[in-house]
Amino acid sequence: MSLLSFFTGPDFKKLYAEGAVIIDVRSVHEYDNGRIPGSFNISQERLPVSLERIKHYNKPVIICGTDSSRINKAVRYLKNNGVKQVYNGGHWEKLLQKIRR
Repeated sequence: MSLLSFFTGPDFKKLYAEGAVIIDVRSVHEYDNGRIPGSFNISQERLPVSLERIKHYNKPVIICGTDSSRINKAVRYLKNNGVKQVYNGGHWEKLLQKIRR
């Protein structure tokens, strides 16, 4: 992590352009009402059964949703279970704006 990214946060547009996987941890109903194109919907509760699949992506993972508590739990879970590059992308609509700039 560079010193600049320490203060500004990750460059989500660059991560996305380089193939990062976006995982939206909202419910299916919430996800169906709007999403980032190409993102995956894996609710925070379903991460354990998807862990090996996520590890096999072998790419940075950006977690988004609407509830910061769920997002933070998902980020912690993945990091604690061996996914090395996991980023908190925050609210999915704000993340979408950042990657489209």
